[in-house]
Amino acid sequence: MKNYIDSDYALNKYSEGIVYRFADRIVEITLEDYIAENPDKTAKDFLKLKKFSDNDYFEQDRAENAQTKKNTDLYELEGVSVKSPEESFIDEIDELEEAEQKAKQIILAEKVLSKLTDVQRKRYLLYAVESFSTRQIADLEGANHKSVYESLQSAKKKIKKFLADGQKIPPQNT
Repeated sequence: MKNYIDSDYALNKYSEGIVYRFADRIVEITLEDYIAENPDKTAKDFLKLKKFSDNDYFEQDRAENAQTKKNTDLYELEGVSVKSPEESFIDEIDELEEAEQKAKQIILAEKVLSKLTDVQRKRYLLYAVESFSTRQIADLEGANHKSVYESLQSAKKKIKKFLADGQKIPPQNT
């Protein structure tokens, strides 16, 4: 029997008998062994079995080769990493804490805005959130530029007073 270490198909195909590879040994069933174990069988039966065995090993070898082509070499994965369960858990906790901080900021922002008049709130949001200038806000509302400016200054004073009275905006994680 030739020494085909890597391929069961080659080992079986190039041997006279039918080869079975086990974890600790290789067993070859020869025609004589087969006839001795099965006196009612013939050499023709053995050749059919041998042909079936060769084909079975061939199909197994093809399937393994196809799978191997799908597998990725570890060296190709350089730079790619997968988070451990612990890292994923910590990231989830961080995300929850961040969401909680944002929720607190939203609640505080709603409290601050509730201290402003409707006009001040509208103008302050246009100025602080939408980045409108005082002139753009005045043009948008058809109002005097000076009244928009004074309204924004008054809104800023109210916000500073509210925050100075003990309310703090939680720091943002950016």
